[in-house]
Amino acid sequence: MQIRHGNVADINLILQLIRELADFERLAHEVKSDAESLAEHLFGPTPRAEVLIVEIEAQTAGFALYFHNFSTFVGRPGLYLEDLFVRPAFRGVGVGRALMVRLAQIAVERGCGRFEWWVLDWNQRAIDFYRSLGAEPMSEWTVQRVSGDALERLAASGTIGP
Repeated sequence: MQIRHGNVADINLILQLIRELADFERLAHEVKSDAESLAEHLFGPTPRAEVLIVEIEAQTAGFALYFHNFSTFVGRPGLYLEDLFVRPAFRGVGVGRALMVRLAQIAVERGCGRFEWWVLDWNQRAIDFYRSLGAEPMSEWTVQRVSGDALERLAASGTIGP
């Protein structure tokens, strides 16, 4: 098993993995990403996220896409895992654990105070896996989101400052 950082030559592979994840999560209809946008935001002049790719015997087994956030309470950056996906043929052989360990190592190396992610409430297998790693649910928090037309309306609802 080899874990490596993704690069611009991997754009089509990364997009395919995102689509496979979306299919698994029953959210394929929400994927708007394209190769050009991913290349700009992952590998352009101001990268917004990073990607790890796992390969086993020259076959892509899975990926993790992550970025930094910041905790005002901890006073340090955090590592936020946006996507973790292991292809079905490679599940149960340690790929997910290897990715999570590598991400934890990156968080520690970079001085992060937290390593966080979301998990769908119906994905009990993933929830059990995360608990086995020592993760704790944040049940007192509720995720909030503004996107699409609602985001555009909010942004256009007024001006503040120059």
